[in-house]
Amino acid sequence: MKQKTILVGIAGASASGKSLLADTLVEELQSEHLCVISEDSYYKDQSHLSMEERVRTNYDHPESMDHDLMLEQMIQLKNGEEIDVPLYDYTQHNRREDTRKVNPARVVIYEGILLFTNPAIREAFDLRFFMDTPLDICLIRRMKRDILSRGRDVDSVIKQYLETVRPMYMQFIEPARQHADLIIPHGGKNRIAIDLIKTQIRNLID
Repeated sequence: MKQKTILVGIAGASASGKSLLADTLVEELQSEHLCVISEDSYYKDQSHLSMEERVRTNYDHPESMDHDLMLEQMIQLKNGEEIDVPLYDYTQHNRREDTRKVNPARVVIYEGILLFTNPAIREAFDLRFFMDTPLDICLIRRMKRDILSRGRDVDSVIKQYLETVRPMYMQFIEPARQHADLIIPHGGKNRIAIDLIKTQIRNLID
């Protein structure tokens, strides 16, 4: 009998520790049955927009995501089918031309800010976790990340945070935490949470 693909969702504020938790789980479980997909990969294609228009896009609003494609590919994984995940270029605010081929692993972990805002997508997850990290910590982490690896400057990071990141968190992301199976405080290094989730994933794999 073909084994079912288990979908795990990790949501929370930008820079709350989602990817750290996902990567830690993959590293410590050391299983070929796991893979990670970032929701950022599903930002809508903006090739038809100028760079100035792309910069003004609200990337923290659910409408910025191609959730239709994401759900379609989640269903494909559950059906045991291979998918081509889009790749996103943060410096160009647009999708790249190439894609990433993902096989239907035993457990696929999705991490992203807006995962639980879409009813169909959140219902597709077998496990849902929400990172409950203080927003001031998230802002500091976001500034370091965006400046060092995404080609931003301090002023643009602060402007985006005040105009879209924080308001969208309050409007869409924080209310969606009610749909999580487990709320994880203290970020992606919460040892107790990591061990609990590892145990659950091992049980699913076995």
